[in-house]
Amino acid sequence: MTLGPADVSLVNVRDVVLNHLGLADIPVRVSKDAIVWQERLPRALVAAACGIGLGICGVIMQSLLRNPLADPFVLGISSGASTGAVVVGVLGIGSSALGLSGGAFIGALVAFALVLFLAHLAGGSNDRVILAGVASTQLFAALTSFVIFAFADSDETRGVMFWLLGSLEGVRWNDVVLCAVVVAIGTVICLRQSHVLDAFAFGNEVAASLGINVRRTRIFLLVVTALITATLVSVAGAIGFVGLVLPHAARFLVGSRHSRLIPATALIGAIFMVWVDAVSRVAFAPTPLPVGVGTALVGVPAFIFIMARRKKVQ
Repeated sequence: MTLGPADVSLVNVRDVVLNHLGLADIPVRVSKDAIVWQERLPRALVAAACGIGLGICGVIMQSLLRNPLADPFVLGISSGASTGAVVVGVLGIGSSALGLSGGAFIGALVAFALVLFLAHLAGGSNDRVILAGVASTQLFAALTSFVIFAFADSDETRGVMFWLLGSLEGVRWNDVVLCAVVVAIGTVICLRQSHVLDAFAFGNEVAASLGINVRRTRIFLLVVTALITATLVSVAGAIGFVGLVLPHAARFLVGSRHSRLIPATALIGAIFMVWVDAVSRVAFAPTPLPVGVGTALVGVPAFIFIMARRKKVQ
């Protein structure tokens, strides 16, 4: 919270936090109080929630689909959210009632419903779910590009494209509460299902032999990941590579047992996103770098390194 164009010290941060928690009454300049409490602290907390939520969603999807390249955006949720945001922001449909985040949330849910429908038509296997996600991603990406190309002016295009790259600019305490509640509930649900995820790692047949309702459990957990991802994307935009890379890093540290893997991924995700956001604020100050660009710049080399290490171990 000390990093950014405005000079804020650790002492300022301490004083502001203690004041707002009612533990002290230390004189602090109004500008510094606003920077810490209204801008940087909510932003850091939302970044941590995004790291936790997207990382855990990656763990769940890679286990359920038995695909090391699966991540929350493989189901087309990000593309659907982007289309929803563009429809609200550019076309103005429902702008007064929904706002950009509300449109993104609805678009994400519509995209996920389409994936489930296509996967059901194709038989519902793991590979079919992934293929349905790819088809949904391409469809909604094309719709987003069409709306921007046909209806947006230069200012609208610039604003929408910045959001599509992932941005924590302008998050407020209501966003913190929303993200924290959804991520906390989703994390508890996934932790309670850790033994089920261990069984899925060995295949659907093994899970079924242990008395697990494979179809119902898989749909339930995929719905949970979709709701988490949709909520985070609606607030922060499309942030890639978090759900893809961080589960592999956590497995490297603690192994594949989900009772350890889920907490480890959550911790690594929170730390990773907070620091990527902090560096993104100062890298090209005073203009912030979209956080999605930062995660990709860090995530791609990290993913290559992890894959190289896995190949060497094998």
